[in-house]
Amino acid sequence: MSSPCGFSPALLREVLPAIDREAAATDQDGAYPAAGVAALHRIGLLAAPLHGLGTAPEGADGLALALRLIGRASLPLGRLYEGHVNALRLILRHGTRDQIALGAADARDGHLFAIWNTDDARAPVRLDGEVLSGRKVLCSGAGFVRRALITAEEERGAGPVLLLLPLRPGEGADLSGWQPLGMRASASGAVDFTGMPAPPQRRIGAPGAYARQPDFTAGGWRFAAVQCGGIEAVLEALRSHHRRTGRGSNPHQAARLGQAAIAAEGARLWVQAAARRAESGAPDAVAYTNLARTAVERAALDVLELAQRSIGLAGFMRGHPLERIARDLSTYLRQPAPDAALTEAGSHVLDTAAEAGDLWA
Repeated sequence: MSSPCGFSPALLREVLPAIDREAAATDQDGAYPAAGVAALHRIGLLAAPLHGLGTAPEGADGLALALRLIGRASLPLGRLYEGHVNALRLILRHGTRDQIALGAADARDGHLFAIWNTDDARAPVRLDGEVLSGRKVLCSGAGFVRRALITAEEERGAGPVLLLLPLRPGEGADLSGWQPLGMRASASGAVDFTGMPAPPQRRIGAPGAYARQPDFTAGGWRFAAVQCGGIEAVLEALRSHHRRTGRGSNPHQAARLGQAAIAAEGARLWVQAAARRAESGAPDAVAYTNLARTAVERAALDVLELAQRSIGLAGFMRGHPLERIARDLSTYLRQPAPDAALTEAGSHVLDTAAEAGDLWA
């Protein structure tokens, strides 16, 4: 059965085993989950945001489920798909009719979109007239993504502009600096835009559109949903290990498994509620999303500790399912400004007039 936005959970579940196998096979620096991206295109997920998945209130539950399922099978692919949805969302909200039509055609043709905003501190991306200079870093899909939405500063200083750029395979990409513990197969790296043309028709919206609130912060529920899928993958690796080894009946092991299940379900409930709040435009969506991303991070850290303590040294050996998933999840948890997110949410709790038990009613 399809969701209201044309997303079929059944079709996604059918391709998840192949996505999971690819994630294990491509756990190496500079790798890219090409087969997984092709599978998402084949089942319609690359074009689904055009029909409301993650871009309309009725698509909140569907996208939360899709991101969890993809993250459960492959956190690198989940990271890439979350960026794809974000980029299309920005184009749909701020683009002209012609820009939206062009972006829609590209998504239907199977192009993966990305949103890259982190500048190289030594060479930030600038737009001088119609020509770019500078580099972006931490670009997931670098060298593989064919449609990149980037931010660039202009001399006039009205705020960063959004530019949608078509890229050739490998254009400007440098993956040599991406040598992390996990998320190796996200093809993350630097992209040099120096000399690339950026004519006016490539501009998406007004200056400052990228960081416009509440979308900018409330959209954090999407990466939390992918992380939630990673938590569920850790829980499954723990459960499967105990089934395989026959150790699950030990009361200490059963207790750890129960605690991990509580944390995973708590993360799922936080993500689902944050998705609905953010996509419906609730006035407290930013504060709630900041709490949700903090709760998901805490749940992930707890489940990782429980699984590693329960499985023991075997879970740290290459080839054990937990080893790769734990590296990927630990790396992906490092999202920007976690302390600021929590303190901003705490300020909202402090200043809101409602009773503490009615804050989110």
